[in-house]
Amino acid sequence: MPKIRENQEEQLPEPEKSDLIYLETPRPNAVIKNPLIIKGKARGIWFFEASFPIILVNWDGLIIAESYANAQSDWMTEEFVPFEATLEFESPYKAGDPDFMKRGALVLKKDNPSGLPQYDDALEIPIMFEIDYPHKI
Repeated sequence: MPKIRENQEEQLPEPEKSDLIYLETPRPNAVIKNPLIIKGKARGIWFFEASFPIILVNWDGLIIAESYANAQSDWMTEEFVPFEATLEFESPYKAGDPDFMKRGALVLKKDNPSGLPQYDDALEIPIMFEIDYPHKI
């Protein structure tokens, strides 16, 4: 059964990896817009050289944006370390698109400099894209 954090405004289930990484913002199923500010905490083992990769994908898994989250304090620990990142992207969800196209995911990947698959890990958070209305000139 997923854990529920009681101090949140909305009672949302915690992702399965909350013992390794916790995302403060955006929350699961949040409607996101550009730029996306990402904040949370991860155990030091999630980082390498004080960062880890983040990827934003659309409903079909197409990569919309990529960047790195950066540790906000000493990452060489097994304790939780705060992180922040900013992702700039163009919303793939346009006016008139079917509703399923507003779905996507934010993927927080454990940095794995070894390249060995047994050390891979990731947290995938479902998100919803804000509709991108055409700009009039």
